[in-house]
Amino acid sequence: MKLSPLFATFAFALLLPIGLSRAQQPPDYIARAIGDGSRPADDRAQDPHRKPAQVLDFTGVKPGQVVVDLMPGSGYYTRLLSLIVGPTGKVYALQPVEMDKAAPKGLQSLHGFAGTAPYANVQVLVEPISQLRLPERVDLIFTSQNYHDLHDPFMGSPDMATLDRTLYAALKPGGTLLVLDHAAAAGSGTRRTDDLHRIDPAAVKSELAAAGFRFDGQSDALRNPADDHTLGIRDPSIRGDTDRFVLRFRTP
Repeated sequence: MKLSPLFATFAFALLLPIGLSRAQQPPDYIARAIGDGSRPADDRAQDPHRKPAQVLDFTGVKPGQVVVDLMPGSGYYTRLLSLIVGPTGKVYALQPVEMDKAAPKGLQSLHGFAGTAPYANVQVLVEPISQLRLPERVDLIFTSQNYHDLHDPFMGSPDMATLDRTLYAALKPGGTLLVLDHAAAAGSGTRRTDDLHRIDPAAVKSELAAAGFRFDGQSDALRNPADDHTLGIRDPSIRGDTDRFVLRFRTP
């Protein structure tokens, strides 16, 4: 059942941080997506921790766009992106073969809703990380809490320079790459990606700049100064509320 636009806007307003003025609220199509009654209860329960209103507004995603959700997990953001881009847009849920082998439940979840109402614009792609191919160039590539995994043995430790150039080439001119991930200590580079599942945001910026991306800003919506970056992301004391960075990059 779909929520009425009025109720969806009210529900969305409850997710905004105190002190955020109505003039600062993201567009209505983001509010409607977050308040849509088709979203699973498990997804809605994560909203206070994931703050999708702020994150999605920062991406600049709009109705009618073509979007990639790279390493989409069970599809939390895939569903939201699908509802935002609407029937004139597309969402490619791109799952690397290596990720599927490590976490097969994610792909099972994606296949459970992709291509069905109201997510008829979602297409699942499963490809080796070293051979990523898209049917078309896209407006936005979005990856949440998984960029660090690309550096790890279970993913085959892909050549990041080649992979990042592949992502660059997949975007339309002026396209956006959004990287959301768990922050590691400053100066740690990629050394804690495997044990703590964290990555230094400076390492992400450096890798993507080398591929030609232009850094276009960051959001502090998910920063948590109480997280000292010494614990793994699944530690009960910090799980769901790690210090996370949100970085936006563009192509010329």
